[in-house]
Amino acid sequence: MYTKEQTKDLQALTNRLPKNAGTIDELRNVLRFHEYRYYILNDPLVSDAEYDSLYKTLEKLEKENPSLITSDSPTQRVGNSLNKEFITVPHLVPMLSLENSYNSQDLIDWDKRIKGLVNTRHIIYSAEPKFDGASISLIYENNMLKRGATRGDGSAGDDITVNIKQIGSVPLSAKFSDYGIELIEIRGEVLMTKENFRQYNKSLAEEGLAPLANPRNAAAGSLRMKDPGAVRKRKLEAILYHISYIKLNEKSISKNKSLLTTHAGSLQMLAELGFKTPVNEKKVLPDIEQVINFCKEFETKRDELPYEIDGMVIKVNEVELQQQTGSTTHHPRWAIAYKFKARQATSILRSVEFQVGRTGSITPVAKIEPVHIGGVTVSSISLFNADVIEEKDLRIGDSVIVERAGDVIPYIVKPLAELRTGKEKKIIFPSNCPVCDDPLVKPEGEAVWRCVNINCEAQVVERIIHFVSKDAMDIKSMGEANVRKFYSLGLLKNIPGIYSLNYEEISSLEGFGQKSIDNLRNAIESSKNQSLHRLIFGLGIRYVGEATAKTLGKSVENIFELQHFSIEQLQQLKDIGSKVGESIYEFFHNDDNIKMLTILAAIGLNTKGDKVEDKIGKLSGQTFLFTGTLPTLKRNEAEKLAEDNGGKLLSSVSSNLDYLVTGDSAGSKLDKAKKIKSIKIINEQEFLNMIQT
Repeated sequence: MYTKEQTKDLQALTNRLPKNAGTIDELRNVLRFHEYRYYILNDPLVSDAEYDSLYKTLEKLEKENPSLITSDSPTQRVGNSLNKEFITVPHLVPMLSLENSYNSQDLIDWDKRIKGLVNTRHIIYSAEPKFDGASISLIYENNMLKRGATRGDGSAGDDITVNIKQIGSVPLSAKFSDYGIELIEIRGEVLMTKENFRQYNKSLAEEGLAPLANPRNAAAGSLRMKDPGAVRKRKLEAILYHISYIKLNEKSISKNKSLLTTHAGSLQMLAELGFKTPVNEKKVLPDIEQVINFCKEFETKRDELPYEIDGMVIKVNEVELQQQTGSTTHHPRWAIAYKFKARQATSILRSVEFQVGRTGSITPVAKIEPVHIGGVTVSSISLFNADVIEEKDLRIGDSVIVERAGDVIPYIVKPLAELRTGKEKKIIFPSNCPVCDDPLVKPEGEAVWRCVNINCEAQVVERIIHFVSKDAMDIKSMGEANVRKFYSLGLLKNIPGIYSLNYEEISSLEGFGQKSIDNLRNAIESSKNQSLHRLIFGLGIRYVGEATAKTLGKSVENIFELQHFSIEQLQQLKDIGSKVGESIYEFFHNDDNIKMLTILAAIGLNTKGDKVEDKIGKLSGQTFLFTGTLPTLKRNEAEKLAEDNGGKLLSSVSSNLDYLVTGDSAGSKLDKAKKIKSIKIINEQEFLNMIQT
């Protein structure tokens, strides 16, 4: 979309804008450029903070000059919450389904039918991934995004324009007029990548909420949410793969209209205009045999893709031939889906166990007849909460359909009610904690039942496991198995007890030789020096994830200062809302928690925060980023050295980065850094030389 010269000019303008506010048009152009780099190319040239600064500047200018606001300004992505039901709108062309094929013979038969319809022996095909998301239809008129809609019943769908604007990979405007296009309808799929899905589910778990079942459901559910801000948080992507309608302005002088004569050409045009398309994944093939080979090859690497696919879509490449073949009332004749082997299986629901988490949440876990799906054997499946059991009408003894999509956790799709014999039993959700027998409570507005007995053994064990975990205090030799073993033997009762283990008794246990004991002792001692944010995260405060823990660690000189923060003061910190603020306040106003922290401090754990002035040193004024495996230093050791000598750390490659310090398997950060001339790429020894000289 942007030439090398345009990229250079826009990056130069980016560097100038912080010193000079610039015009509204300049700010818009720069922000659109960086949206394209981030959402389409996945290759940002500025940090999130830099982008946010430019965005806020534009917001301020537009607020001062409301008459200059345009509908395609980056600030106009954010909409107001919907307070009415979605309006149904007609598609310009019906959104039909696809005919499915499941093997090579199905494709060969389809190829013969197509050739018979167009009376030719030679047809060129285009094959591309079949994305597993939610279908959308976009209409652009006079270069501006006019409307976004769901598939609906195929003839009409819900108007979700406000939510579509929250998806950064959907341009609010595009220069279709350069191709002589006045009005266009484009079809595509809204997706959540596997990584974004994992991160989003992780954030839900930290809040004690049930995770989403799979990326497809996450994407589909997002499109009809009433709060556009919540849609934006899900970090959705849109991949556009078909032009269903075009109205040309015959009077205009356009470039390369020939692109519109083929499906592959139309994808190229959309990519040139700044849309995310399968232009790099698709392949144009001369015959059905090569199509079959390409589909089989793609199936073997489906798990390597960042998003879920469930097959391939094969299309007649020539648009004129597409029009000749036409459509049925159900599907276009010129396209077919080649479905990959199903990642579903049927099993029997044998029982349900109720597990207690570290925050007291009760999670029902289905125990099924072991079944092989997607390369793994599945025997346990989370049912999330009581509402899921009721909504799916699950019963002990049911035959159930189990699905596992890629790297995603397995889940029960539905019971096969028609196979019931009458012997199935209703699942009874407990009214008391299955571990301590205290009554369960269901907080208002939540779907999760909880045990509120803080001394419940199950919660104590889970809190200890969380405390020693990698992202918390990182006590490597402890681990879940050892925590459970030590607790069951009475060697460990609570978090402070980690630091007073009886190593003599442990040495008598099977598998604990002197080396194991030394490793365990050293790991526990080393954890005393962890940064405060790791301790805060390790405490397992409800709703407090790693990011919030870092925010808290940087806000105090000592953890005990958090006792004196009001809920209002906590809410003034980055990304802390009322719910999170209340949880933090309650934790630090609980006498038992303060007593535990006092014991940990007396034992020698670091309770000092990161609220310190920038250090002055040999690296002052320089920014650093470390990537790959360094020869002698661990990543955190190298970063600490940089900060101790006055350097500042960046989290991503951008024009603000001065030095990228590389090791083995440096990966994409090195590739990105090579594209920015101002970044100096050095190795570990060169970095150390900067400190020692």
